[in-house]
Amino acid sequence: MAHNKGSNRSGGGKPAPNNKTAYNRTTQGKKIAGKGTAGKSAGGKGTDRGTAKSGLIFVISLILIGALVITLAIVFLKDSDGSGLKDLPNYTEIKGDYTAEGLKYEKQPHLGDPNAKVKVIEFADFKCPACKKWEETYMDQLQQDFIDTGKIELFFINYAFIDRDSIMAASAGEAIAAQSNEKFWEFKSKLYAHQGDETQIWATPEFLLDLVKKNIDGIDYDRFASDLKSHAYMLPVKEDFKTAGYYGVNGTPQFMVNGELLPSSSYEELAAAIEAQLAEVGGQ
Repeated sequence: MAHNKGSNRSGGGKPAPNNKTAYNRTTQGKKIAGKGTAGKSAGGKGTDRGTAKSGLIFVISLILIGALVITLAIVFLKDSDGSGLKDLPNYTEIKGDYTAEGLKYEKQPHLGDPNAKVKVIEFADFKCPACKKWEETYMDQLQQDFIDTGKIELFFINYAFIDRDSIMAASAGEAIAAQSNEKFWEFKSKLYAHQGDETQIWATPEFLLDLVKKNIDGIDYDRFASDLKSHAYMLPVKEDFKTAGYYGVNGTPQFMVNGELLPSSSYEELAAAIEAQLAEVGGQ
């Protein structure tokens, strides 16, 4: 199932309310009210003053509790933003010229025979659980069926929409790809293998630097660290995002075959679309 914007988190249903009527003491309370002697005064003034005092205490208590809740919320939000988001840009902060029109195959990481007549694009977010599941379930099969056989060339385009660290993870991938196309695919697999909770900010610069240092050999690590920290490849990530949206992508993973966006991420549907294109263009 594709991971769609606005519907990527499901919640459990609430239990049905208990419709059994609880034992009601209201009537009993009314029957005995006023029988005691404590608090009696002419015209019931003592009782009125006691009630007013209790009401005032209740209102003050509510005010104090409300103030405490607001204070704790402010502290929590400040700490959360400071620890997780301070080094992570959003799209409005990424400046530069780009165009959303055109698939720009030449700019994307690619896998397979460049002469293949069928071009397949995967749109994905590194924080997307459905993308991780697709990678682990179907990537090897796609490789065996269509990439290693020379039937398709596969491209990867970022659609980083889940959170601001989605953009950071995508920029790390771009930095790797700038050094080595082959190492990008290794990075992609390793990052999915170490994927965190999509509701948490986990793809921080510190996490990504540590992941690459421990798992990706054969690149200039110092260059990668410099590119990541300086946000050198943020603009290509924004261009990917805008391009994907221009062509109708609204969730991940999603696939395009020779320019036609598929409605689901089903492997069977992807394979059928590839075979149809191979038959149309006279491929293998």
